Amino acid sequence: MPSARFTMDRYSLSDFDYALPPELIAQSPCAERTGSRLLQVSGTAFTDRAFADLPRLLARGDLVVFNDTRVINARLFALRPTGGKVELLLERALGGNEAIFQLRASHPPRPGGALLLPGNARAIVIERDGRFFRLRLDGIVSLFDYLERHGEVPLPPYIARPADAVDASRYQTVYARHAGAAAAPTAGLHFDETMLATLTAAGIASAFVTLHVGAGTFAPVENEDLTQHRMHAEWFGVPPETVTAIDVARERGGRVIAIGTTSLRALESAVGGDGRVRACEAETRLFITPGYRFRVVEQLVTNFHLPKSTLLMLVSAFAGHENIRAAYAHAIRERYRFFSYGDAMLLERAQAADEQPPRSVPSLPPRGRAAPFGRPGGH
Repeated sequence: MPSARFTMDRYSLSDFDYALPPELIAQSPCAERTGSRLLQVSGTAFTDRAFADLPRLLARGDLVVFNDTRVINARLFALRPTGGKVELLLERALGGNEAIFQLRASHPPRPGGALLLPGNARAIVIERDGRFFRLRLDGIVSLFDYLERHGEVPLPPYIARPADAVDASRYQTVYARHAGAAAAPTAGLHFDETMLATLTAAGIASAFVTLHVGAGTFAPVENEDLTQHRMHAEWFGVPPETVTAIDVARERGGRVIAIGTTSLRALESAVGGDGRVRACEAETRLFITPGYRFRVVEQLVTNFHLPKSTLLMLVSAFAGHENIRAAYAHAIRERYRFFSYGDAMLLERAQAADEQPPRSVPSLPPRGRAAPFGRPGGH
């Protein structure tokens, strides 16, 4: 397997760009959680299915691993003392009443500056690191309780409408337990209680990890040289019972299926020197690009991801860069719905896919739209 540095040098940011018709960006969830479509990708073979088909695509003895993080009302609106408006988006809680936020303002405050918050609270800027601001919230008892009362559902920036009452439930998985996420683990949004029961009845085991998804998950990579990208840190935990479930599945010849890229990153971040997953709580900055050697997950359920995003790089590493290029071309041609409220994919892990030289992506139908992922070559 090529080294991570060598593989990153083969690919640049432009290799993960693509043109998406705006009307394919899902603005609302399906009427039913399981009502979306599912594109099954196995190497170069693509099959159009319904998400409700998923249980019969898995086998008795398989293990599905979910991320049980709970999305909090992570968006706040504040005022500068001069009256200027500021939008705050929680990236990560730090303990106590301190947290990392992204700020949107015409003139961002400097360290030591204050922002006026709802409920007679104040946010004091402690330090700044690029687009991230470390803030201390004064005049509150609990950060999460305060956000629950005064914050809003943090819909992604590509959903061009205000959050409403439907989003309060639908931008949350049915199994969410541990509060701390600023964005939903969107692959899990497709599951309802009936499907979870169907999986259990079919002899397919379930286990959970927790990874608190940060708002930085929507941030595009900005440097063409992927080796220069710095991942945002996210807290994750893998409990002992999940480690046991993985060991049992392995002993029985079952596969490990990650529900979402966040579940996959948590599992891969928990692998010890012996190649086995270990129970742990830590922060991860794991940046997965083509050439990464996966050690835990055989299949991945995931949504369609933003151009030039680390998540698109991850799925390209998992299923093969060229396979994903072609799968996205197929999805655009077949009018799949994209991003958080969109349709899903079931990906098979490729075997050494990116040791092969890049090749051209199939052309799209004649609608004047560019093929996914920019130019056809890699580096």
